Amino acid sequence: MDKDNFFMLEALKQAKKAFEIDEVPVGCVLVHENKVIARGHNQVEKLKDATAHAEMICLTSGSAHFNNWRLEDTILYTTLEPCIMCAGAIINARVKKVVYSAKDLRVGANGSFIDVFKKKHPIHEVEFTSGVLEELSSDLLRKFFQKARKSKLSKY
Repeated sequence: MDKDNFFMLEALKQAKKAFEIDEVPVGCVLVHENKVIARGHNQVEKLKDATAHAEMICLTSGSAHFNNWRLEDTILYTTLEPCIMCAGAIINARVKKVVYSAKDLRVGANGSFIDVFKKKHPIHEVEFTSGVLEELSSDLLRKFFQKARKSKLSKY
């Protein structure tokens, strides 16, 4: 199995955890030297914290792993294109590469809504790969929002 597919499946496991607790199903893993060193899934509702996105939780956990805020030579696999907030954190943390699954037309920061990474950044440039297992991630998101509408979780 392709390395990107393998790690994206790990991120999808995290997204399913979010789905099970009625969070928007986004999950991610942080990889260093072909090993998962951190995991995260959305916990915005659970923690009552707008910044508790999967990527932010994963980056915080990765920093704890290294005892350092710099996450150089890491790859972040996430099931949804990072938003502007998460993009800023990814740049500041010096993540080498982001691999994501589905595009986020509402708030995606890698060109779907806005392109935070288009302009050469003075601190750090991030590599990107998109569309890895996109259909699996999109299906999970679609299922979540259909469920939310039916159960009147109108906050979404």
